[in-house]
Amino acid sequence: MTDKKVMLITGAAQRIGAYLAQAAHADGYNIALHYRHSAQQTQEIKSRLNAIRDNSCISIQADFNQDGSIANIVEQVARTYNRLDVLVNNASEFFPTPLSNLSIADYDKLFNSNVKGPLFLSKACVPMLKSSKGTVINLVDIHADKPLKNHSVYSMAKAANKMMVQALAKELAPDIRVNGIAPGCIFWPENGATEKEKNIIIGRSLLHRIGGAKNIYQALKHFVANNFITGQIIKVDGGRSLHM
Repeated sequence: MTDKKVMLITGAAQRIGAYLAQAAHADGYNIALHYRHSAQQTQEIKSRLNAIRDNSCISIQADFNQDGSIANIVEQVARTYNRLDVLVNNASEFFPTPLSNLSIADYDKLFNSNVKGPLFLSKACVPMLKSSKGTVINLVDIHADKPLKNHSVYSMAKAANKMMVQALAKELAPDIRVNGIAPGCIFWPENGATEKEKNIIIGRSLLHRIGGAKNIYQALKHFVANNFITGQIIKVDGGRSLHM
């Protein structure tokens, strides 16, 4: 077993996940990067981190829509490092689902990535997390409490993800702590946003700005460091949820 702590981050190829991986590595963690399609971006991060510290990062491809994918993730982490200290359930599908053209396939994609994947990966990681007295951190969403228009299924899935945090915190105590981070606007949507939409979002923030991935990592470090917190969700949204 490695003497370095190990963090597994799902959806680690881009955006928040990529930042968390690099920040945690800088803090001394060995990193397991999960990705679905973004092989090139993941390989670039892996190469960069291993150049800094040899054998400190692995990458694992898995699609939560396919059976057997979760077992493969856990097997590779166990085989390489034989320990796990922090599981970050970050991977998430996000796209609109207006009721008029909602499909079962859309429903399955959103629930598989936001609920099924995190739940069954958490289950599979229990033995290693129990051994390390580790922690699970889910990336939830402020829309778990207040739905986003035309994103009913995503909002429902994140509400289930929020309940997962609380339910697993009860079930896995006292050996494993489970908490969640609910970001507000950290990055603009990948498909872009109009200036009007950006101004509305910023205007609803009490701090009159969007956040950054650094703010998410600060919350993550808080949950890891404070071993008397479990079953809690921190909203990292600049106060925007007070205006929703």
